[in-house]
Amino acid sequence: MNKKLAAAVSGGAVLMLVLSGCGGDGDDGAKKADAWAKKVCDKWEPELTKIKDTNDELKRVATQSSKPEEVQKTDSAAFQTLSEAYKSMGGALTAAGEPPVADGKTAAAAVVKSYDEISKGYVDLKTKIDALDAKDQAKFAEGLQQVAGGLTEVAANETASKQKLNSTGLKVIYNQQGCKVSTDVQPSSG
Repeated sequence: MNKKLAAAVSGGAVLMLVLSGCGGDGDDGAKKADAWAKKVCDKWEPELTKIKDTNDELKRVATQSSKPEEVQKTDSAAFQTLSEAYKSMGGALTAAGEPPVADGKTAAAAVVKSYDEISKGYVDLKTKIDALDAKDQAKFAEGLQQVAGGLTEVAANETASKQKLNSTGLKVIYNQQGCKVSTDVQPSSG
């Protein structure tokens, strides 16, 4: 009798879980989200590493008594690398398909748009740094202040894009090893 009662109660509990949607569907949704996030983070990992390494190089040049030519060369290459990294990250997010999370399509589109703006911001900074006259230290220093102002704007966009990720279902990417690379916000250059 107790075995029949236990079986009936167990069967009823399973039925309730299935009917209420608390069974495998939640796990399946989480598995789909994790698989999507892994696809994104596998592509993002090398880009995040480039961003971190490039930021480290920018900090090195900014904190040392570097010659204008070295600052210009380093910053120009860094801005190109950062532009390409953010463009690639936006492309990887798009290529991964619609995120299987609440409002995933809208959230992903907003982050991709943000990454595109960041990429364009770095292209603009590269153009500005390349146009500076490194041979005239006074003019170079003056122009570098304008570049630093632009860098502050781009850094604000980077922070905003991270906030977009964190405030949506896309934050599931942070569960993936490939998206755990530390990326510091840009330092002011020079």
